[in-house]
Amino acid sequence: LDGARAAFGRKGIANTSLEEIATSLGISKHTLYRRHASKQALLDAVIERDMHAFREALLAASADGDTGDPLEALRRVAHRYVEIGSRREYAAFYLSVCAEAALSANLRHRLALWSERALEPLSKAIGAAQEAGLLRAESPAEITGLLIDLLEGVNNRLRLASVEEDDGEMLTVLFDRRWAAFLAVAATDGTRV
Repeated sequence: LDGARAAFGRKGIANTSLEEIATSLGISKHTLYRRHASKQALLDAVIERDMHAFREALLAASADGDTGDPLEALRRVAHRYVEIGSRREYAAFYLSVCAEAALSANLRHRLALWSERALEPLSKAIGAAQEAGLLRAESPAEITGLLIDLLEGVNNRLRLASVEEDDGEMLTVLFDRRWAAFLAVAATDGTRV
């Protein structure tokens, strides 16, 4: 799965053949086909594994240092989202899948389902903050979308940063600014920054 993930990230899904993946792994194409019946099945296995790891990381962030403050738990989950999403190796694969999904309704639909499952811990953290009266009582999906839009802005800036800038400090500065903007818009009192 690691080899397939790297190949898909380098060349895109459409431009990567199972034969190329097998060759790069030093196995026969038939061995690969015995494990995954098609390129689609292999892609599904890679995405399922990544989605599960991403989801587990968000769940762990929610529980890390639990103070009982739902807004702080949401902040930890959002921060972990940025930490993972800004990694270049993660971005190479994820962005190649997104690019191909733009042209494939089937892949776009499946990506939406995977994203919904992966982001469930973030959505639940938003729901908990809303139940505590700390975030506006709008649609949790709308609030989640707003936060994701802000976080993806951080990820894009970090993915494109020069190596010299990519030392963790930039992540903290960019994240803190987006978090403050999120609270200014979504917090019930508008002042929790």
